[in-house]
Amino acid sequence: MKQLSGLDAAFLHLETSAQFGHVSSVSIYSRPDDPDYRPYDAWRAQLQQRLHLLEPLRRRLAEVPLGLDHPYWVADASFDLDFHVRHTAVPPPGSDDQLAALVGRLVSRPLDRRKPLWLSYVIEGLPDRRFAILTIVHHATIDGASGVELMTLMLDDRPEGGTVPPEGESWTPERPPGDLEMLARGALGLARKPARGVLLATRTAREIGRATRNPVLVRAANDVRRSLRGPVGTVLNLGRSRPEEPDQPPPLPSVRPPRTPFNGPITPHRKLAIASTSLDVVRQVKSALGATVNDVVMAACAGGLRTWLDRRGALPDDPLVALVPVSVRTGEETDRWTNRVSMLSAVLPTDEPDPVRRVRRVHEAMASSKELFSALPAERLTDFAEFPPPAVFARAMRLSARLRLGSRLTPGNLVISNVPGPRTPLYAAGARLEHYFPVSTIVEGQGLNITVQSYLDRLDWGLVSCAELLPDVDVLLRDVLDELDALAAAAGVAVPGSAPAAQSSST
Repeated sequence: MKQLSGLDAAFLHLETSAQFGHVSSVSIYSRPDDPDYRPYDAWRAQLQQRLHLLEPLRRRLAEVPLGLDHPYWVADASFDLDFHVRHTAVPPPGSDDQLAALVGRLVSRPLDRRKPLWLSYVIEGLPDRRFAILTIVHHATIDGASGVELMTLMLDDRPEGGTVPPEGESWTPERPPGDLEMLARGALGLARKPARGVLLATRTAREIGRATRNPVLVRAANDVRRSLRGPVGTVLNLGRSRPEEPDQPPPLPSVRPPRTPFNGPITPHRKLAIASTSLDVVRQVKSALGATVNDVVMAACAGGLRTWLDRRGALPDDPLVALVPVSVRTGEETDRWTNRVSMLSAVLPTDEPDPVRRVRRVHEAMASSKELFSALPAERLTDFAEFPPPAVFARAMRLSARLRLGSRLTPGNLVISNVPGPRTPLYAAGARLEHYFPVSTIVEGQGLNITVQSYLDRLDWGLVSCAELLPDVDVLLRDVLDELDALAAAAGVAVPGSAPAAQSSST
């Protein structure tokens, strides 16, 4: 058994009938030159062959009675691959819009917690004999970085298939733990949390004191820390590292996000829009403007949102605020199948009419946000999820979701994420991967998520929205891509013609 971290468990507790905790991706493949090739059979066999490498696929939740502690992962004794791998299709002509509509419906339902928390749909009916695979995995299992790793383990790096390492020991399911055993584990963990909370609070106070150059706060925190040294402190800190952080500049004031049409109570219904653009064009633009790829992506989003909001007479005077996921993985984690992610907020200059100045303002906003983010080590923010008693923590999360506090107290208008992906071609049972569109999640109060995934020389865009708050997310995506073209023109970069992603791998 392996226990979920506090952050992993939070993605479970925040689920409601309208807010789901899973993240997804839809990948498009071109078939090999085999008239008898069957995508569903080939994909199922591919997963069956390497299940021993894909730990998250065969484990399910085991809850602690009374919610005394965070749940555990156990190897599912009734694992059934046929339950998780499914077969469907889009009607002719199999356009991007039809594929997006189908995927939007499939991700608009929760995963069954009695089973391992994932599903995979093989979707046929795309033009040129292409097919798609929609993979849905709960965020309690993986984050963005480990999701990319999971994908690369599922696939091959050459069309004839790779060498799959043999299974060291034959897989056996775990005995389902009894209620008494889980209660004992929960009671033991509960007894340690108050003392760990004191240690965490003193470390955090010391780090904030250093960040703000406040000697009184640093001295007070050190006094408490010294009082906890000795045998008790050794036990409480067993297995925990204590990295020293350098001094940082003072934190910057936060910005309150303005209201937009997509900031409100969400429903269970999702809309998806997908498109593919040239990564090389974005790189040329960032070099010409002295920015980063992420700056260009966020500036294009700012320009597209400005156009979309202005068309509806809903453009706020103040700039929007974007939440940007940040991986805090160090490469030294003992468990790669868990969440090591935090979030920073940045001003999105939707109040700026000039596209080039938008890039510069995004660059400055991201630099300021990173300074604030680094003032407090990111692992401290995730550690705080471990401190509250799980029963109280779970009820607080559920109450927050039930009362829809996110609609009233949202820290940002939307999430924008740019995930680096593989730079070499990948294959699924001989079928070449052409596109990898991210299909992320939305939360209460934020009815829009924009995620970009790079693959080879492409940037694959996936915009997910609440269908009632932002029904024309495809129009917003076109506005964003038009803004990207405007940035390229301003930078003197030529833009090639475009074509539907489901029909062509080149734009």
